[in-house]
Amino acid sequence: MWVTFFGFVSIMLYVDLFLLGAKKAHCVSTKEALSWTLVWISLALLFNFLFWAYLKHTVGITIANQKAIEFFTGYLIEKSLSVDNIFVILMIFNFFAIPAEYQRRVLTFGVIGAIIMRLILILLGIWLVSLFDWILYIFGAFLLMTGIKMFIFAEHKPDLSTNPILMWLRNHLRITHNLHEERFYLIQKGLLYVTPLFIALIFVEISDLIFAVDSIPAIFAVTHDPFIVFTSNIFAILGLRALYFLFAHMNNRFSLLKYGLAFILTFIGIKMLIVHWIKIPTLIGLGVIVLTLLICILLSMCREKLQKNKL
Repeated sequence: MWVTFFGFVSIMLYVDLFLLGAKKAHCVSTKEALSWTLVWISLALLFNFLFWAYLKHTVGITIANQKAIEFFTGYLIEKSLSVDNIFVILMIFNFFAIPAEYQRRVLTFGVIGAIIMRLILILLGIWLVSLFDWILYIFGAFLLMTGIKMFIFAEHKPDLSTNPILMWLRNHLRITHNLHEERFYLIQKGLLYVTPLFIALIFVEISDLIFAVDSIPAIFAVTHDPFIVFTSNIFAILGLRALYFLFAHMNNRFSLLKYGLAFILTFIGIKMLIVHWIKIPTLIGLGVIVLTLLICILLSMCREKLQKNKL
């Protein structure tokens, strides 16, 4: 299964990076972003079906159903939590004034970096859980606090101009004042300079690392199976770039989605903390997540419609 998965991922990465990104420096339209988003979701569902069929043939229908539900739940959690990361990436691009036609290159390297970081963090998480069962309660408490914090600061927009990382980079790197198309660096008068596009890439990678610390513990509330933890994460990341361009065109339509994501994190945190006394079935957890996302999307659309009517 691991060999098949890595082969499948290699093909998908080639398609994403060389077919989706074949046109250099172009703006991704809503139609193109929606099409590719549906492609990645369909591939994840196809993989889950093949995974289920393989397990049904080798270990029986009961385990096959359980593992397929775990994969889909984990995939949905990671996919929904990546939406909040998208809002942050959008803020980063706006702050550094990165034109839409140059964002594709940053996200290309961002996806590759995200896959590498997720692999490292997942292996670390699996190793810690195998050694210390009680660390799951720490994960649960962390997710609960993160969810509450997200509720409180849902409307808060951080000021990157005072960010200590940005201040450090400005003090230690030669940064050009203007963009130089899609270039991350250039040589001027024998000196190496980085462009604002490279600084934006650093912040995109940092944001994904922060969100990975949130999202990876969340999936341990669903399963401890290394294969499912890794595959569901990677499938969610592979479609991140297409999903970003979709939300970049439609972000105002989902203004209440952050509250839904905060509730999901809080719910998962509580689920992990009470597992010793009350074990919530994976199917119920999946239902809660789906229902929360649907309610938030519908309420966001109603809110947008009411605001348009007032205008």
